[in-house]
Amino acid sequence: MASVFGHSIIGVTLVKLFASKQTRLLLLLAILSTILPDLDVIAFNFDIPYSHPFGHRGFTHSILFAVVWSLLLMWFFGKKDKIVWFIVIFLSTISHGVLDAMTSGGKGIGFFIPFNNDRFFFPFREIKVSPIGIEKFFSEWGMQVIISELKYIFIPCFIMLLVSFFFKRQKKFYFSKYD
Repeated sequence: MASVFGHSIIGVTLVKLFASKQTRLLLLLAILSTILPDLDVIAFNFDIPYSHPFGHRGFTHSILFAVVWSLLLMWFFGKKDKIVWFIVIFLSTISHGVLDAMTSGGKGIGFFIPFNNDRFFFPFREIKVSPIGIEKFFSEWGMQVIISELKYIFIPCFIMLLVSFFFKRQKKFYFSKYD
């Protein structure tokens, strides 16, 4: 898996890109949604095998889970901007599996569970898999994770936000010029 930092920056980026009215609640829930799929690590405590649909990187990493979770949050919290809420939460949630499918470890992602229990990776697997546990994160391994996430997550997110900022600024300038 990517680290909690790598996953979280995706939620922040999505809120900034899609939500014109950026509420703290949407930001908080987008970040939570990028991390939520890893709650399935508790399966290890119940001797549920990795390859089981409810094992690690299983159902909570699936497209169906992202849709259901997004619909729930949209229904309960997306007062006026339901579509924006759905898009941001869905993309935040599904981004978790997408990032994990680009990591150097694990046994694949169950994107299509419960319809298909196969696990998948993407051909690009340059993000170093993050260790599970805080103490292991503060090590040489953890430093390699941070460096790979800077290259493949943080910098691309920053570039997207920068491009978005300039497009919005250009649009504002263009329309105010002809008012």
